[in-house]
Parts: sequence; structure tokens; C-alpha cells
Amino acid sequence: MSATPAYAELTRIYTRLYRFQHLGSIVGWDRNAMMPPKGNAARAAAEAELHALIHRTRTAPELKTLIAAAEAEPLDDIARANLREIRRDWRDANALPERLVEEKTLAGAKCEHAWRSQRAANDWEGFLENFRPVVKLAREEAQLLADDSGLSRYDALMDRFEPGVRASDVDRIFAEVRQWLPALIDDARKKQAQDSITLPRGPFPVVAQRALNREVMALLGFDFEAGRLDESAHPFSGGVPEDVRLTTRYSEDDFARSLLGTIHETGHARYEQNLPREWLGQPLGTARSYGLHESQSLSCEMQLARSRPFVGLLVPLLKKHFGDQPAFDADNLYRLWTRVKPGFIRVDADEVTYPAHVILRYEIERPLVEGEIEPEDIPALWAEKMQSLLGLDTRGNFKDGCLQDVHWSDGSFGYFPCYTLGAMYAAQWFAVIRRATPDFDARIAAGDLSPVFDWQREFVWSQGCRWTTPELVQRASGEALNPAHFRSHLERRYLRK
Repeated sequence: MSATPAYAELTRIYTRLYRFQHLGSIVGWDRNAMMPPKGNAARAAAEAELHALIHRTRTAPELKTLIAAAEAEPLDDIARANLREIRRDWRDANALPERLVEEKTLAGAKCEHAWRSQRAANDWEGFLENFRPVVKLAREEAQLLADDSGLSRYDALMDRFEPGVRASDVDRIFAEVRQWLPALIDDARKKQAQDSITLPRGPFPVVAQRALNREVMALLGFDFEAGRLDESAHPFSGGVPEDVRLTTRYSEDDFARSLLGTIHETGHARYEQNLPREWLGQPLGTARSYGLHESQSLSCEMQLARSRPFVGLLVPLLKKHFGDQPAFDADNLYRLWTRVKPGFIRVDADEVTYPAHVILRYEIERPLVEGEIEPEDIPALWAEKMQSLLGLDTRGNFKDGCLQDVHWSDGSFGYFPCYTLGAMYAAQWFAVIRRATPDFDARIAAGDLSPVFDWQREFVWSQGCRWTTPELVQRASGEALNPAHFRSHLERRYLRK
């Protein structure tokens, strides 16, 4: 990258910010994975202090002058792209006062920590007490961002996760999905009604599951010298490209929950571990968007891991770690892992019903942020939408209903649409990869995953934030985001197999 005086100083400041954020990501991971319960209050205070320091650095008065000076400097295209991302980050940070950043961190940490036990206890009223301040602060944040950007409240929050995508885009895409999804669910279930499935017989010792997960992560190319796998209440990935932290959760009755969750998080990790090292420490060297991040996890979990060729690769590993049993027949496992069955839990949902879970959350969190509904309204709306979308009754079942996700507890509003946008990106990537690789299934079945990972490295991982999301999608696939690829993928896998 070019190194003219103002731009060089900006890169120095953003390298410093990256190092602060490195620390923040690791202590956040520790809070969720390792920290003893009594450490939460002190940890929250420390994180709030660190976030305030980061905010002060991002909003330092001299940055405005440096950005203006750098705009006039003779920069190459790479530096121009980095400056664009610096300007975006600076504008976003300056819309919020330090007081709000600190209060939001404290309220989110308190609510998220209490949520862990409140969910298990089905305690919606207890959760609500901590959740109301989170919503209040999120609305204040959204209003400030909206005032600065000219967007709506919800669009202003969503723009942080999926830059350039608006609620009007999501409304259009989700309305289309709502039209064809119920019939596809019904048709897939009818087609599978006569399938014979043998369920795996446990118990599956956690120690064996850990060993299996590590072996599958290695198969997927995870670098254990630059990351690790641990446990948490809700699976997630965090850390930085040099030190990626993944978590999963275990049940001795069901190894697939942990395995498929680990594969999902490994997709996130491979993106992070393969971001361009020459841009490390700069906004240019970060992942483009959360939707694109989800496209990487869903490429691993849904497009790849639940495909018949990849299931064949897993069979010897399952037998190695759990012993042989009839359920470990590859065709049986494939039928089991592509079973369409509406359920309460989003993270356990099959890929056909999964969009319904995302649509439900989007249709609640958008009016919540906009002030059209209140936190108290959520359970009734949840029950109504779960009934209409999936035919399930969640009245009174908060644990498996509106308390099941961690996202709202820490104020992460605007994130949920990224999951289904990610599924759509992933389907589009695989449509391109399959066209370029006529013998794709045979190569996967032989253990050659290079058609997937070489393509992702060239067109997604190595690009960082060089391009806007629409530009990256166009360059990678030759067209803008086209939800038709997602529908075609589902119809091919679930109606034509």
C-alpha cells in the first residue's frame, strides 16, 4: 500500500486499533468459554473500559484532518480502498458518544451473562428485566446512526453487519421466500415420508466427540497452530486471523449437533485464517460482511458437509471414534442429515426450514428497533409467527422460543438477516464451483476439497474488504446476488434426489 504522510499515520493508528480489538476479542471469547461466573462483573467493567479506549481512538479529532489530507494524496487503488473503509469506520464511530458505547457494553454483558441461566430456567420475566435496557440503548444507538447516515433506525444497525443492504431488499427477498418455502417444506416431507432411517445409538462420549471434531476440522484445513476449539453455551467463532477461537457444545446423546456446529464454525475460521496477511491490521484486511462470513460457514456445513460425497468421507471417522453401527451407513446418514422436520431450535434446523427461523426473528427485531413494538410483545409475536411459518406452538416455552438465541441479549440487532443472505451467497458460490468442476462430486468423495477451498481463497478470502459487497459478488460469480440459486439448490437436494 502507498505510504504518503497522512495515509501512513492513519495506517499506524488503525494497526493500533487492531491490536486493541485483538485483546477485546480474546477476552470476549474467554468470558463465554472459560471465565468463572463470579468474574463477570469485573470482566464487564474491564471490557467497557477497553471499548471506551477503542472508541476514543476511533473518534480522535485528528483523524478527520488526516482522512481529508489522505484523500488529496497520490494513493494507489489498494490504499484508496483501505481509506474508504477507514472513512466508513470513522463516520460510524463518530455518530456515537463514548458514554453510550460504555453503557451498551455493560448492559449487554449483564444481560448475556444472566441469559445463560435464565434460558435454562424458562425465565422470560427475569430476562426481560435485563433486556429492556439493552433495547433502550440499541434504539438510542440506532437513532444516532440514522441521524448521521440518513437511514432508518433498523437500516442503520443492519448496515454495520451487511453494508449496503437495506430492509427494503430483505423485505423483497424474504417475501419471495415466504411464497415458495411452505410448499417446498411440504413437498420435501412428503417425499421423505417413506424413507427408512436408522438413528445412531449413543451414548457418544464427549472425549470421543472432541477427537472427531478436531479430525474433521483438520480435514477442512483448519490451522491448529493459529486457533483452537473449546466449549460454550452457544457455538461461536471469535479471535483474530492469527488466533481464531471456536466453540461448540456437546450432548452425549447426539454427536451430530456438536459435529455439524463445529463444521459451521470451521467455515468461519477458514475465512479468518486466510484473510490477506499483507493487509493485516488494516480495515482492508478484514472480512467483507457478516453475510459473506455466513456464506463461508454455510458453504462448509450445508453445501459441503451435508452432501452425499462428504458424508461418505465422514463414515470411517465416525466408526473410528464411536465404533461401527448400522446407522453409520453413508446413505442412512445422508438421509438423516437432510431430513426436513420443523423444529423449535434455529441452530438445529435443517436447511429447508432454517430460513423460516430467520424470517421470524427479522420480522420481530425490525419493529422492535423501530419502536413499533416493545420487548413485552415478543413472546406472543414469536408464538404467532412460529405457528404460521412452521406449525409449532411455543406458547409458554420461552427456552425453546424467544430465549434460545444469544444475539438479542447483547444488542446484536440487524444480524439475523445475514444468516439467510449467507445461505444464498453460498448457493451461488457452489453453482459457480460446480460449473467450473464437472467432476465435483467425485473429487469430494475422493477427499479432494480443493475445488471449494481454492475457489474461496481466490474470490473471497484473499479479497478482504477491497471491494464493496455487490462488487465482490459480481466479480466472484458473474452476477449480483440471485436468490434463485438458493431455491434451485434446495429443490435439487430435497425434491430430485
